[in-house]
Amino acid sequence: MARIELRNVAKRYGAVEVLRNIDLDIEDGEFIVLVGPSGCGKSTLLRMIAGLEPITNGDFLIDGERMNDLRPRDRDIAMVFQSYALYPHMDVARNMGFSMEIRKDPASDRKTKVAQAAETLGLSKLTDRLPKALSGGQRQRVAMGRAIIRDPRAFLFDEPLSNLDAALRVEMRLEIARLHQQLAATMIYVTHDQVEALTLADRIVVLNGGDIQQVGSPLELYERPANKFVAQFIGSPTMNVMPVQGSATKVTAQDGTTIALPDQPQAAQAIELGIRPEHIDVVDAGTGDLAAVAEVVEHLGSDTNIYVKVDGVGPLMVRKHGNIPVKSGDRLGLRFQTQNAHLFRQDGTALR
Repeated sequence: MARIELRNVAKRYGAVEVLRNIDLDIEDGEFIVLVGPSGCGKSTLLRMIAGLEPITNGDFLIDGERMNDLRPRDRDIAMVFQSYALYPHMDVARNMGFSMEIRKDPASDRKTKVAQAAETLGLSKLTDRLPKALSGGQRQRVAMGRAIIRDPRAFLFDEPLSNLDAALRVEMRLEIARLHQQLAATMIYVTHDQVEALTLADRIVVLNGGDIQQVGSPLELYERPANKFVAQFIGSPTMNVMPVQGSATKVTAQDGTTIALPDQPQAAQAIELGIRPEHIDVVDAGTGDLAAVAEVVEHLGSDTNIYVKVDGVGPLMVRKHGNIPVKSGDRLGLRFQTQNAHLFRQDGTALR
């Protein structure tokens, strides 16, 4: 497989700077997920690694070899796109083995590799079908099989599941996780989907405005975000953030309520407090840290989402496991699990 290095990589289109100062080391066999809002540069970065976009500045290396000027075909990287891009007149077997066919590899080798890839992806009984006879998930498996057959140094995935329905996304997410375990391959994966990022990645790279905001394991980013952007981007539903005034080891909300934070000695620097929906407890009205009124209640079966309004503070969202007997209009008390609270400075960076 491959160890990938990006050294001070930048991308510009004329005067427009899309990516700047990207430094990233990807270990051999690691699964890296790139996330960020639309326009942050994640797909552009993937295409630069693939060789589909030229690098404006900096160096891209695989196993220590500089790749900037090599053609895509010479980088030994396989890419799986959002669109399956299958040949409609070719059956599954020929679609998967077409790269070997154009290289004029022996038919026996082609047949063996196609059979191995089909077995890995659960396509063994479908190799004689045309793409039009396949489901969306099966077509995406064929696209993945086409990449596997090349036996590349690294795999690149550009939002490969975004065209699938919810059930197929779950199924294919499991397939990709199993594929990574079987191949122990270096994989770089772009997605907008929080669940895909948190469940698939060894490490997540969060991009915004062309800059890397934070790199870390899923739990590290979820539990110790570097700044407000990462805190609110990672996790669904998103983190609640409310303005506060910090002093010593406590903060004061805009309604005058004081919340003690004995484990946060830097609280005096805080201007905002963040708390995830699952880290707020619902208690009897008149108790807890804040008084709230339930505005909308979503009973999801496994969880209950409660959207509340707090006078002088604004809207907050609470998520509790199970079916909580709360309805719209109920008055509630909210108690923060302060050991899980996050504080942010004026510039948005987190207080650790």
